[in-house]
Amino acid sequence: MQTRITWHGHSNFQVASGGTNVLIDPFFDGNPVAAARWDAIDRPDLVLVTHDHGDHVGQAIDICKATGAKLGCVVGTDARLVEAGLPRELVLNGIGFNIGGTVECAGVRITMTQAYHSSESGVPVGYIVTMPDGFTFYHAGDTGIFSEMELWGRLYAIDLALLPIGGVFTMDPRQAALACSLLRARSVIPMHWGTFPVLEQNTTRFREQLANHAPDCRLFNMTPGESLTLDRSQEGCAC
Repeated sequence: MQTRITWHGHSNFQVASGGTNVLIDPFFDGNPVAAARWDAIDRPDLVLVTHDHGDHVGQAIDICKATGAKLGCVVGTDARLVEAGLPRELVLNGIGFNIGGTVECAGVRITMTQAYHSSESGVPVGYIVTMPDGFTFYHAGDTGIFSEMELWGRLYAIDLALLPIGGVFTMDPRQAALACSLLRARSVIPMHWGTFPVLEQNTTRFREQLANHAPDCRLFNMTPGESLTLDRSQEGCAC
């Protein structure tokens, strides 16, 4: 079974396999590099939000209301989103879930991880997501590097890591490359770069650092709006 990954720019990804579509940090309106409108993308079954900053919540509420998709987030952020108009019945697990917890939706298993950042409600988080075919990816959210990434790498066989490299507000290229080693990730797509002038503007430094810290981790260097298809049966998650 194949998994299709689409990067909409910034930290906004869609991952689809086995008839299930997961959307993460759906920042479309106001995203200067987004190549699509939120109402023109494939219908998601599940929307995950890593924290409550506007460039990560994006149009999550509108998308869930329009499609009936469940929204997964940390306890505390659920209340903020419900207050902003999200119907309570669309909140995954009713009240959200918390770090270390695992929930299931539409054949997908989602484990919430810690992230080191800021959030006005709840806490910032990341997700380890196992799709129906077993393909497992890690979306780090906005975070700096932390040593516990090594534990997640021991617990889960991570086919693909989605890691911020932009610096200033998150990991920079060097930290993200070392994170790939800690996570034992088979492949990586860098995110949270090039969206705004203050961020890293390309992936050149990340590629160089990856060769130093995790040379066996395959880099997929995507552009906003691009999709790629991965086959877990092929070693290293090759295209």
